[in-house]
Amino acid sequence: MEMEKENVSASDHPGARRQLLTSGYCLFPQVLDQGLLEELRRVTDALLDEQSQADRERYRYQGSNISVAYQDAVFARLFTWPKALQALADLGFARPKWMSAFLLSKPPHAPPLYWHQDWWAWDDPASASPVPSQVFLMYYLTDTQRENGCLRLIPGTHWQRNPLHDLLPAAHTNETYEANPDSVIFSIRPDEVDVPVKAGDLIIGDARILHAAHANQTDHHRSLLTLWYLPDYDSLSDAIKARLMLIRPAQPPGWSETPAGKLLEPLIPSYQGSAEPIAWNRVPGRYLVPAGASPEIVTG
Repeated sequence: MEMEKENVSASDHPGARRQLLTSGYCLFPQVLDQGLLEELRRVTDALLDEQSQADRERYRYQGSNISVAYQDAVFARLFTWPKALQALADLGFARPKWMSAFLLSKPPHAPPLYWHQDWWAWDDPASASPVPSQVFLMYYLTDTQRENGCLRLIPGTHWQRNPLHDLLPAAHTNETYEANPDSVIFSIRPDEVDVPVKAGDLIIGDARILHAAHANQTDHHRSLLTLWYLPDYDSLSDAIKARLMLIRPAQPPGWSETPAGKLLEPLIPSYQGSAEPIAWNRVPGRYLVPAGASPEIVTG
C-alpha cells in the first residue's frame, strides 16, 4: 500500500531533527547545483562502463555497488560539499566524519532492491540511542519516482522492532544477492513510504532504518550516490573507532598531499588507540525497542 510521504525540509522547517530521530530520515531540497550534478554524471557513467559483467550479475538488485572515494577529485568536493555539511549542522552534527560512499545505479528495467538496514555494530550500546551513530546522505543524479526506482523505507524502524526485522537475513550477503524475486525481502509492506526526489535533493537517514528501492521500469539508468557519515564521531566507542580503521577506504600513495586530499582530510576519521575492534554484526538485536512501545525521544 502506498502511503503519503512525510518529507520535511530542515532548511525551512524546525522539525527536521525530530523527524530524523523519530522517523529515521529527512529531506533537504536542491543541495547540489547543476554544475556538480553534470560532473558527477560524467564521472559515474565512466565508472559504470568499467563494471564487470560478474559484478552486474552479483549486484543486480542494487544495480551496481561501486565504492567511490579517490578515483576522481569531484568526489572530494561532493564529500565536503558546504550545503551538505550545513544540513548536518542544522541537524545538530557540527563535527561529522566521512566514512565511505557507493555508486548504486539501476540500469533500465532493473529489479527492486531488497529490504535491509545498514548498521553493523549492533552489539554496541550506541545502537539504542535515538541519535544515529551513522547516517546516509543520498543524492539521486536524476529525478526519481516509483517508476524508476525511488527509495522506500519504513519510518521508525531505526529504533523500534518491526515484524519485518525477524524475516530478513543479514544485509548484503549471498542470501540477499541470490534471493528469489518472490522472497519476503522484496515484499510490499503496509507501513512503507516512498521518497521521490528531484536530482540534487539530499536525503539524510539513519543507518538502522529498514529501506529498499522500487524496480526501475523505465528505459533509462537511475543513478544514486550513497555517502556514509559518522555524525558525532567523537562520541563513538573506541571499539567502533577501531573497526572503522579496518574498513575505511585505502588512500592511494600521495593522495593526501593533493588539493582534493587536503580538502577532505579534516573529515577523515582517525584512531590511535589499542581497543579491540567491535565484531561486525548487521543483525538487529536487543537494542531495538519492542513493537508498540513509545521510547523517550531526545530532540535536543
